[in-house]
Parts: sequence; structure tokens; C-alpha cells
Amino acid sequence: MKINEVERQVGITKKNIRFYEQQGLLHPKRNSENGYREYNGADVDCLKKIKLLRKLSLPIEEIRRIQNGELLLTDALNRQLIVLEREMTNLTETSGLCRMILEEKILYQTLSPDKYLERMMEMEEKGTKFRNVSSDTIRQKRGSILAAVVFILIMAALVGMLVWAYTQDPIPKLLFGFFMLVPLLFICAVIVALLQRIKELEGGEEDAARKY
Repeated sequence: MKINEVERQVGITKKNIRFYEQQGLLHPKRNSENGYREYNGADVDCLKKIKLLRKLSLPIEEIRRIQNGELLLTDALNRQLIVLEREMTNLTETSGLCRMILEEKILYQTLSPDKYLERMMEMEEKGTKFRNVSSDTIRQKRGSILAAVVFILIMAALVGMLVWAYTQDPIPKLLFGFFMLVPLLFICAVIVALLQRIKELEGGEEDAARKY
């Protein structure tokens, strides 16, 4: 079956189906005549399992290890249960603090943050984790920028090698221009993708279970 039919059956977008392929979680066969992917019942079942585990917030790497027999499903779910229960505890504590502020009917203008920040510090000392959205965003931005810079430097080095090779053994200018254009286009594409990623991070991330 074609990818459009798989998308309808499983409820996963074509983009995410291809993403799972890239991650090595799905291995559809290709038609020897036209090279198109051809999905079968086993592929659909595999995608449904991936969809289930992703909705339970299991990381891609753990799903890969389960598929490869390196990790038992029961062990992965037990570990995930611990993580989720810890998150539930944190959410309960956070919602309790929100309720406390609400019950005191405080206006923003008269809000005294020190009182509640001290309370949060006490809760953190006892194990409660409050999400620092700003830190998460900054960390993800740094990772995206670092990856983009590394790729751009590699492309820049390739451009330098092409220029050096041209000075040593000139080739037709049209051909040289084509060879130069390819890495420059890649650099532009990476910059555009980086700007889009930064915009996404500043706008807030979709929930991972919904995204995949």
C-alpha cells in the first residue's frame, strides 16, 4: 500500500512516517521497478505500536532499543511509569501552589513574589521540580545554533577546497559555478531552517506525543 493509505489507517502524518524511517524504526520495502516505498500490514502494525509508545511519552531511542531486543517493553514501561508518577507529583504540587495564590485573591499589582518563591524553594528542597521554560528554550536554541554552525563550517571548508582546486587546475567557469552553488544553497537552507527553529522555540513547542 502507498503512504497515503498508511497515513489514513494509522493517523500519523506522512512527515512523521518518514521521520520514523529516518530514525530506523520502520523499514518498508521498495518497489524494484519504480523505487517507491510499499507498506504492508506489518509496517502498519509497527507504526501503531510506535504511535502508542510515543503517546505514552517513550523516547525514540528507547523504542529503537525495544525493537532491537536490547530493552524489554516491561522494563521500559516500568521506568516510564516512575517518570510519569514523578511528573504527576510535580504537577500536583504546582497546582496546589497556584490554588493557594488563587484562594488569597491577590491582584498582580499587590502580588508579593518573595513569599511564594520561598515556598517554591522549600518544595524544591523536598524534591518538587518546577519547569524552567526559559532555560529549556535557551538550551534547545544553543543546540540548534551549534549544529547549524558546524554544518555551515563544513560547507565553508568545502567551498574553500573548491576554490583552491580551481586555482590549481581550472575547469570551465560554468561547471565551477555549479559546484560552488551547491554548498552555498545548503548553507542558505540551514540558515532558513535555523531561523524557523528559533521561531518555533520562542513560540512554544507542541506536545511530543501529539507531534509524533
